[in-house]
Amino acid sequence: MNQRTVDAKLLEILVCPLTKGPLTYDEQAQELISESAKLAYPIRDGIPIMLVDEARELS
Repeated sequence: MNQRTVDAKLLEILVCPLTKGPLTYDEQAQELISESAKLAYPIRDGIPIMLVDEARELS
């Protein structure tokens, strides 16, 4: 399966829906990481799923 990338301009405007803080892109895991909320939002078929209920808790 091909790794997809997230558009840089999209990354600039996306924020964590919980904290409104910045996100970092984890290309390997295909997730957007919110360090402040300790959550990882999945990217499915190139689309960030920005729902807290869908996010994975970071340890």
